Amino acid sequence: MTALLRLDRVSVSYGGLRAVSDVSLTVPEGCVVALLGANGAGKTTILRTVSGLIQPDSGRIVFGGRRIDGKAAHDIARMGALQVPEGRGIFPSLTVAANLEMARATASRDIDLVGTAIELFPPLENRLEQLAGTLSGGEQQMLAMARALVARPRLLMLDEISMGLAPIVVRQLFDAVRAMKDAGATVLLVEQYVDAALSVADYVYVLDKGRVAELGEPADVRESGLATSYLGGQT
Repeated sequence: MTALLRLDRVSVSYGGLRAVSDVSLTVPEGCVVALLGANGAGKTTILRTVSGLIQPDSGRIVFGGRRIDGKAAHDIARMGALQVPEGRGIFPSLTVAANLEMARATASRDIDLVGTAIELFPPLENRLEQLAGTLSGGEQQMLAMARALVARPRLLMLDEISMGLAPIVVRQLFDAVRAMKDAGATVLLVEQYVDAALSVADYVYVLDKGRVAELGEPADVRESGLATSYLGGQT
């Protein structure tokens, strides 16, 4: 199986404090890889480092066969690695349709951005002229995911898509992730809710204090119970 993304002994610091220590991980093409761990484990730091928003202290990051550590965030995005950040990252003062048009810079010119987004998330159809900031939390997360997906990225990085949302909305979002997986998408997923993440993941890395504490397939991680113990029982 071809590795689309590979981190080799990556370390990252904030203000002199080590946030990620010697992390190595692989994201095979066409797979969903989940990063699990408690708050402060280094999950979001890894996504931001892959995205180019943070530069690593050491190690190598290879995406699509090319080293990207040291590259600017906009260059990495143009290569096809897009992140949906925690907090969604939408433009609240723009309409839903205008938010989707923001993906035009990295999307194929002939793609129907709005039509594709509605196909992925039907609830957005009646919200196209509504200001994004007035959407519900779940609708905002749908918009953020749709805006990234319509650009057809090679790698989609999702950061805590379930945060603050009702269980029924979380199920809808993870159903969308499952559909993306079935369509051949490659996803790096950061999530605190173990059951939701394990239900869609092909491979799992459990982080603890900036290091890889466990890796394996979802069944192995479930059996060990290690992920749940690090997350304080969150499922």
